[in-house]
Amino acid sequence: MTTSSTPAAVAPEAVIEHADLDRPVAFTQAELGWVPWLEPLPESEFEERHWTGLVDASRAKSPYFALLARDPEILGARTRTDKDIFYNTKEGLPRAERELAATATSRHNGCIFCASVHSRFASHHSKRSDDVQRLLDEGTEAALDPRWRAIVDASVALASTPVALTAGHIAELRAQGLDPLEIADVIHGSAFFSWANRLMLSLGEPEAPATP
Repeated sequence: MTTSSTPAAVAPEAVIEHADLDRPVAFTQAELGWVPWLEPLPESEFEERHWTGLVDASRAKSPYFALLARDPEILGARTRTDKDIFYNTKEGLPRAERELAATATSRHNGCIFCASVHSRFASHHSKRSDDVQRLLDEGTEAALDPRWRAIVDASVALASTPVALTAGHIAELRAQGLDPLEIADVIHGSAFFSWANRLMLSLGEPEAPATP
């Protein structure tokens, strides 16, 4: 076991090009693939700190998490933050609306892959697949009920730049019945994906599923 916190280096020749990739061109709730532009850490090279950083060992099979495992301490912090924001729902915002914040942020930032994942969760937990699909199809200005509209507006404002989130957005969230913990969850979901989208968009690209 190594105690070094130095990320595993990626050789220059490990840059991967995908000339024939079937790239999705529209936002979708379908399950997509994701391919990296840098070589993920091979599972055969994982040490204890890499498995610890994954949090969930099954993620070693994911090219995205295997790539992030090159810096396992950062990956561990990232994953624990992610899980706390989206899975710790004993208090605060319902899971569906946390996923809505992530979906709206990903739609605004142009991350087709993240939007596909979190729109599926939003649909599953809300049972409002048509509304979620409208958000994907028409963009973040799509017609939604007032509560979802307030969540989307606040998420998109924060995703644009932090100072764009104003007291007016917070007032509208309060007017739609969100308490302080629920408002914090909207902010956490959007802030996390404002970062996560940019990370994913800079490391690889989505791939359309193979046609049966």
